[in-house]
Amino acid sequence: MTALTDPAPYGAASQYPKIVEVYDFSRPTTLAREHSRVLEMAFETFARQWGTQSTAKIRVKTQITCDNVLMQTYDDYSASLPPSTAMVLCVFEGMDARAVIQFPITAALSWISNMLGGSGTQQHLERTAFTPIEQALVRHLMENALEDLRYSFGAMLTAPVELGSIQFNSQFAQAAAPSDLMIVAAFTIKVGDSAAAATLAIPAGVLMPHLNAGAAAKSSRDPKTQVRAQLSQVPVEVSLELAPAVVRPATILNLSVGDVLPLPHSTTAPFNVVVDGHRLAQASAGTNGSRLAAVIVSIEEKIQ
Repeated sequence: MTALTDPAPYGAASQYPKIVEVYDFSRPTTLAREHSRVLEMAFETFARQWGTQSTAKIRVKTQITCDNVLMQTYDDYSASLPPSTAMVLCVFEGMDARAVIQFPITAALSWISNMLGGSGTQQHLERTAFTPIEQALVRHLMENALEDLRYSFGAMLTAPVELGSIQFNSQFAQAAAPSDLMIVAAFTIKVGDSAAAATLAIPAGVLMPHLNAGAAAKSSRDPKTQVRAQLSQVPVEVSLELAPAVVRPATILNLSVGDVLPLPHSTTAPFNVVVDGHRLAQASAGTNGSRLAAVIVSIEEKIQ
């Protein structure tokens, strides 16, 4: 199936190039909305954790933000990368496909400069690889990033993962088969005043089974049970009130400092426990440690 976009009316010459996209229904590359949101939250948590750890390691304030999350074939992902870039391959136990943490070589050299006490602002010559010392420092940073990744994804990332090789050419780094689907997250890494774009690609086969299992478990639950479970976690305001008094508007309009309004509430009667204007119970005043508290003495209404 092909999609054409042309803003010009029929018979008019278009000033925009036509965009043609081929979509293979047998291999969908669009994330379901519920999956997309779960993955976005996980990647955002990873970005915050990674930024905190990087600040401690690089010794410069580092802020990492997740820009977007999508699903692509590895061929499309690698084609979107610059020819010369740093690609840290991560190996999953029992899988041929690798995860990829990608970032610019020049940005990594600035991080290393800061780690070694430099300013990180000097101009680096065009480099196509790291020296052995630089590679060791980069691997140290990536080991911490993998720990943050495991923490952020929790039960979604149960397969053991460890660092593999570091590649510097996106066209020759064979992390996965060209048609393999990858979950790709784009990040902006801001170290001090400089910013760099980075990506993290994880084989879809690592994450999707856990997402589908979670969705299947949720869909198998009774809708009424799901609604009750959700509502039971919603915070509500509970107030302790005296019995209300009925007064005329003239009394309210003529109120002044020192006036006394009699209340039809006995000094020995318990207070009313009210939620959204509905009396649910009665309680007497008490304490809980150093705080005031209400001790429930009777239940007047129970919502089924």
